[in-house]
Amino acid sequence: MIEILSSAALATVQDLGRTGSLRWGVGTSGAMDNLALAAGNLLLGNELGAAAIEVPVFPFKVRFAEDCAFALTGADCAARLDEQPLLPWWVHQARAGQVLTLGLPQGGAQRGSRAVLCVAGGIDVPEVLGSRSTQLRGAFGGHEGRALRKGDVLRAAGAGSACRTGFGLVPPALALPLQRDGVAAVRVLPAAEYMAFEPASRHAFWAGEWKITPQSDRYGYRLEGEPLRPIAPMELRSHGIVPGVIQVPHSGQPIIQMRDAQPSGGYPKFGTVIEADMWRLGQAPIGSRMRFIETTWDEALEALDEVRAWLDKVARVVALHRSAPR
Repeated sequence: MIEILSSAALATVQDLGRTGSLRWGVGTSGAMDNLALAAGNLLLGNELGAAAIEVPVFPFKVRFAEDCAFALTGADCAARLDEQPLLPWWVHQARAGQVLTLGLPQGGAQRGSRAVLCVAGGIDVPEVLGSRSTQLRGAFGGHEGRALRKGDVLRAAGAGSACRTGFGLVPPALALPLQRDGVAAVRVLPAAEYMAFEPASRHAFWAGEWKITPQSDRYGYRLEGEPLRPIAPMELRSHGIVPGVIQVPHSGQPIIQMRDAQPSGGYPKFGTVIEADMWRLGQAPIGSRMRFIETTWDEALEALDEVRAWLDKVARVVALHRSAPR
């Protein structure tokens, strides 16, 4: 069992998401950094999509009520087990009664914005529509359909079982870097209404930097930059959208739909962040700046293959550690 000791807001139970339910008006949810969740589960020998705790606000504390192996991935959050500093992207062993604290690194400099706490066997909560992810808008899934609160108790399905610890990996931010002119970047496919915007706006979108504003969350990232102007006013009926779609409201300031996005909307679609780069967005801190790189469908598929190859490499590294003599 794991007891939540922190009152920090917005920590939730997430897995790789709720697929196949958009046609019923149910969003995908899932980890904002799906690569961190998948890698953490691989480190522990869990199923790739086992549920974990996503932590976007620090400090955050939990107490292990029984022996349990765990892995910390995602943001570098100056973790400590009792008073012992822990390495990020590493497999650790907790003993019954020990307290894990996630906080800001010394000086406040933080790499990434969301930590992922994976535990042996995964967080044991009921599946709803094929997923254990928390759907905050619908108040279902995860732990009682809500963010975690102080006093909540969660079960680690593999607590007490033998698990190889004491090893880790190079995080994808270092293994798969992507920048444009020294600024973090993601790749974008032009979308349906792209050509309906002024040429100057299309140029500004690719050439400029965009700030992630404080009005950003799991539902969407609101950006600040040079306004994107349509050639003529557009009025669209609501239509299906998915995470990654970049919509442009009347203000001209884009909104990137994120994991908790509603499944339909009526704003013009300027572009779509490719699936292979959604984890980069999930780790982009509020207030940071980013760039967009125009890409093609074939390049988007190649990027997805690159991510899968990295996960395959992680699986091989874990297999070597688990087969090595103790």
